[in-house]
Amino acid sequence: LKVRVVRSSPPSSQFKATFQESYQVYKRYQMVIHQDPPDKPTVHQVRLVPVSFEDPEFKSSFKQSAALFARYQMAVHKDAPSDCGETEFTRFLCDSPLEAENAPNGPDCGYGSFHQQYWLDGKIIAVGVIDILPYCVSSVYLYYDPDYSFLSLGVYSALR
Repeated sequence: LKVRVVRSSPPSSQFKATFQESYQVYKRYQMVIHQDPPDKPTVHQVRLVPVSFEDPEFKSSFKQSAALFARYQMAVHKDAPSDCGETEFTRFLCDSPLEAENAPNGPDCGYGSFHQQYWLDGKIIAVGVIDILPYCVSSVYLYYDPDYSFLSLGVYSALR
C-alpha cells in the first residue's frame, strides 16, 4: 500500500494526472456503499451560469429554472402557486446585491452570483444558487425536482 498526499487546491500536476482514476473510485464507492444510482449527476452535467439576464445561457434556461423552483416550493415547502411565480423567483433567487467582477487573479468564472444547474437528459433537475467571493463560496439556496429526491442532490451539491 502506497499513500500519497496530493494537493487538490490549487490542483497540482499529480492531482490532475490522477483525477479520472480517483473519480472512478469515488463513483464506485458511492454506488456500492451509499447505493447511489449510476446516473447520479456528474461534473459534466453541472453548469455554472452567471445570474444575469444579459447572459444567453441564463436567459435560455430562465423559464425552466423558474418552473422547477415553483414545483419544488409547492411540493417540498407547500407554498401556494401564487407565491412561486417568476416575479417571486426573480426577487428571491435572481436579484443580487453582488456585482459581477472578473479579477485577474480570481477564478475563471469571476466573482458574483451564479446558478449551478444540474442537468440530466436535457433538462434541469436541480439548481444551486451560489455566490462566489474572493475567500469563500456561499450556498444561498438549492431547489430540485422532487421526482429526483432519491439522488440526494442537496448532499451532492454541498459536497461539490
